[in-house]
Amino acid sequence: MRPHSVLAAIAALSISVTYASRFAHASTPSQDPPGKAPFEDNCRKCHGVRGVAPKTMKAKFPKIVTFDAEFFERHSRDSIVTILTKGKNEDMKSFKGKLSHEQMEAVADYIKLFGQKEK
Repeated sequence: MRPHSVLAAIAALSISVTYASRFAHASTPSQDPPGKAPFEDNCRKCHGVRGVAPKTMKAKFPKIVTFDAEFFERHSRDSIVTILTKGKNEDMKSFKGKLSHEQMEAVADYIKLFGQKEK
């Protein structure tokens, strides 16, 4: 192989690697909070995307809570984890068998973001 061809091959490889890494980085989703995925998988259906229950769930479960600033004035992270662990009345089931303690803490931290964004 000629020296000129070797240099051209190295340059082409370098350019390919540079562009490939840019595209790989660009397609990487932004870092979601750790509690977002377990919330979406286990809580969103009843509590809604932003902690406000859809009308159908409100009709089915009239006591369902909204995750707003008022809710967080009355509920600490530990009390939320306790509700996730034990459930609450006949409507809110326990997630003890579905979520680890760490995931429950992450969900509690994640839903607190809903109350903060109102301010």
